[in-house]
Amino acid sequence: MLKIGLTGGIATGKSTVSRLFRERGIPIIDADSIARMVVEPGGKAIEGVKAAFPSCFHGDVLNRPALGREIFHDEAKRQQLNELMHPAIREEMKEQMQSYEASGESVVMFDIPLLFEGTMLDLVDYSIVVYCREEIQLMRLMERNGLTKEEALARIHSQIPIEDKKHQADFLVNNNGALGELPPQIDRLIEQFNKLKKEGE
Repeated sequence: MLKIGLTGGIATGKSTVSRLFRERGIPIIDADSIARMVVEPGGKAIEGVKAAFPSCFHGDVLNRPALGREIFHDEAKRQQLNELMHPAIREEMKEQMQSYEASGESVVMFDIPLLFEGTMLDLVDYSIVVYCREEIQLMRLMERNGLTKEEALARIHSQIPIEDKKHQADFLVNNNGALGELPPQIDRLIEQFNKLKKEGE
């Protein structure tokens, strides 16, 4: 089974690209939704996170804004949270991947915002970066989230620069233009995946 990692930068359009792949029948394993799932009641990471951040829970229910405030300005706490969450996220991703493989899927896509920043790169065979220039990223983020220029830049600069990610990618989706320019790029990538699958058989 071909395993593709999909990433980008904040406000580059990764969620839109992920949706386009899903609409074309590519199974998506979504890191963000798994990160939420593992800290829900009964989730794989809830006990560890609850023990480390008890003030952020009401019973078994996590208060996400409170947790965000606690870790936002504290690198050590953020690192602690990552160490508690990542093994559970990784385990769940692998279980979903194995389930898709068992059901006969030949391509699966991992939607991972911090693919290059984190510890998940070894799960994938190839990577796709959804790319747009930083000035477009900045404009989209300010419009989408109602941020000032300084607030938006702070969020953008908390990630690896999109230009660096662009050079690490095996494949690129160019999202500098209009929304209508994306579908033909997705279709071409799916053709390339099919060729890679045949070569690997």
